[in-house]
Amino acid sequence: MKFGTREDIEAPIEFVFEQMTDFKAIERAAMRRGAEVQRVDKLTQKGTGMMWDAAFELRGKTREIKLELTEYDPPNGLVMASRSAGLGGKMTAELVALSRTRTRVTMDVELEPKNLTAKLLVQSLKLAKKSLMNRLNERMAAYSKEIERRYKQTA
Repeated sequence: MKFGTREDIEAPIEFVFEQMTDFKAIERAAMRRGAEVQRVDKLTQKGTGMMWDAAFELRGKTREIKLELTEYDPPNGLVMASRSAGLGGKMTAELVALSRTRTRVTMDVELEPKNLTAKLLVQSLKLAKKSLMNRLNERMAAYSKEIERRYKQTA
């Protein structure tokens, strides 16, 4: 199952990439939403190989996943791979400078079921794809506005 979103942000590409790779802030935001997130690698700088263990509630069950930053190309984008019991995934974020102060962010998510239980989960998500897309678009729009707000504070 694949889905994605795209948003234009009124901020330079370098600033947007820095905000999107502020992993400590992203961890805190996930924890505020009820997820448990723990960094498990020993890297001292941002880059390929960063890893996290996470747990969150989805459809009434606790889901545990492992996340790994598999591609890191400042300021053009990144790829995160996820693994859980029966389900693999990949999130790709691509950034394109439209001008000196405007950046287009394209986010694509791909889920790949590995067993019957995961296939059933993905099938139920396909049935709810329209509402999932609406929620993803709303969150991406809100995140984009937050990045714009932060940029205006620094300018």
